[in-house]
Amino acid sequence: MCPRSEDFHRTVTLLGDLALYAHTYGADLDFVNEVGPCLAVSLPEPPPGIFPPGYDPTDGPQYPGGQS
Repeated sequence: MCPRSEDFHRTVTLLGDLALYAHTYGADLDFVNEVGPCLAVSLPEPPPGIFPPGYDPTDGPQYPGGQS
């Protein structure tokens, strides 16, 4: 696996582990609220092949309260 793919998968795994931790009894939610956004922002571009060709993450339904 290339380093870029490893970084992406490692960060996604950390986000998943943090989500599991957030739902455990006695979890430090202040920690979760501080670390979660930092991990999400640190996600590198997904490696090729993760999304199908032509995938546009901005294409989708309009959600209530979203931009018109």
